[in-house]
Amino acid sequence: MTIHFKKCTFSDIHKLQDISYETFDETFKNQNSPENMKDYLEKAFNLEQLEKELSNISSQFYFVYLNSELAGYLKVNMKDAQSEKMGEDSLEIERIYIKSNFQKHGLGQFLLNKAIEIAKKESKRKIWLGVWEKNENAIGFYQKNGFVQTGAHSFYMGDEEQIDYIMIKTLS
Repeated sequence: MTIHFKKCTFSDIHKLQDISYETFDETFKNQNSPENMKDYLEKAFNLEQLEKELSNISSQFYFVYLNSELAGYLKVNMKDAQSEKMGEDSLEIERIYIKSNFQKHGLGQFLLNKAIEIAKKESKRKIWLGVWEKNENAIGFYQKNGFVQTGAHSFYMGDEEQIDYIMIKTLS
């Protein structure tokens, strides 16, 4: 089993869009209306939006490959790219998504470890994320990795307001 980690560039934008649609849909379609899913996917992952995010020097996307197959991706934000004002000493993990057929191979842990490496390299003292209150598997995963819930914020899936828990890990 070979794991490869690669920073995304503009030439990867169509692959990024495809994996974003696929993994978000796989993860949340059974718990949301088709209308809200369609609205969110079209808004969050259209090419113009992804170009804007890729252009922001405070955001970074990375692909993870398992045995040379694209299996998932990571998005981290710093400074003003963070979705909440958490300060200059923080790094946000905005997305960790693994395709369903590649789950249970340690890739989520691999991407989380890479995010922590990036945060330490950038001299960040905290790493944080928002996770849907109904995503019990993810909440458990982050708790097992030392993240603590410190608050919550609203996340809109189409016209439905949902709650994301804010979870933070202090880095040593």
